[in-house]
Amino acid sequence: MKILSVIGARPQFVKAAVVSAEIHNTPGVSEVLVHTGQHFDANMSQLFFEEMGIRQPQYNLGIHSLPHEEMVSQMQAGIERVIRDECPDWLLVYGDTDSTLAGAQAARACAVPLCHVEAGLRSFNPKMREEYNRIQTDKLSDVLFAPTTTAVRNLEHEGIDPKKIILTGDVMKDAALLFAPQARKPQVELPDEFVLCTLHRAENTDNPEILKELLLALEMVSQFVPVVLPLHPRTRQKMQEINYPIERSPILFIDPVGYLEMLYLLQHCRLVMTDSGGVQKEAYFAHKYCMTLREETEWVELCARGYNHLLGHNHIDIVSTVRNFLSMPPLFTDDLYGDGHAARKIVCELTKKGG
Repeated sequence: MKILSVIGARPQFVKAAVVSAEIHNTPGVSEVLVHTGQHFDANMSQLFFEEMGIRQPQYNLGIHSLPHEEMVSQMQAGIERVIRDECPDWLLVYGDTDSTLAGAQAARACAVPLCHVEAGLRSFNPKMREEYNRIQTDKLSDVLFAPTTTAVRNLEHEGIDPKKIILTGDVMKDAALLFAPQARKPQVELPDEFVLCTLHRAENTDNPEILKELLLALEMVSQFVPVVLPLHPRTRQKMQEINYPIERSPILFIDPVGYLEMLYLLQHCRLVMTDSGGVQKEAYFAHKYCMTLREETEWVELCARGYNHLLGHNHIDIVSTVRNFLSMPPLFTDDLYGDGHAARKIVCELTKKGG
């Protein structure tokens, strides 16, 4: 059986690290790995392959930095060419990026069975590009690997055939458990204690007023606890467009980090501020409270249990909430997102279904 896996962005590299390893260890199953090129910066792409032991993709489409529709169209065309060359039994996609949607549409166009890892997540914000991508991908999928019972309920509510839905747990938990002992300190001087922040979503960075509000909040937090922010290339560009004084800011900006360095930052920070979906879970895996700089989240169980708090972008709310949580002891008693063997369950299910 041959599986064609499509990846393109940092969170997908993390997920692929454990699923591809499981495929490699399964007799009779082979994988063709396609990198769309969506994340192309060395610190956002190549570093992940090297430090997580992911073998180099057989195909790199090199498609990036285009408007959404054009990027998806070009990626889809490239993936269809690979499908014609490789004749896979399954096409596997992860998450909710433009690479995900391109892979899903290519599978449908070429009549290849499609499986979606991390299916069923919903923010219920129709303005989010990721929400559109994940909904469309789920509609096109033949097998939907859901990480949580909430995701399963979302799919059933949307009329997806329950026979197509499989609760697996979360492959990001697999990765967190596997790689935590290998966490590596970034090659920068870090404060003894700090808040870790990531900021990259278009709804935060593309709106100059929102971006200024968030940066003001981070500056104010920096007055009572250092803020360390690995700076996404796209966020840096948007900050330069509003003439933000990066070099003179009280925020400690560092270069983008690899997965093992990110694990170190998560393990050693006081708490996390982020607009990322994946980092919300990674904070939970590291037993750190998370302040999410968005109005909604796909990981509703984290909010329901008090591990994650939605703050939006009002600087007063952000600063006061961070102050409160810095004084709270980490009380993490739940065991969410499966048993750390989601990748094994995914490959086992595909093997049972055959090609």
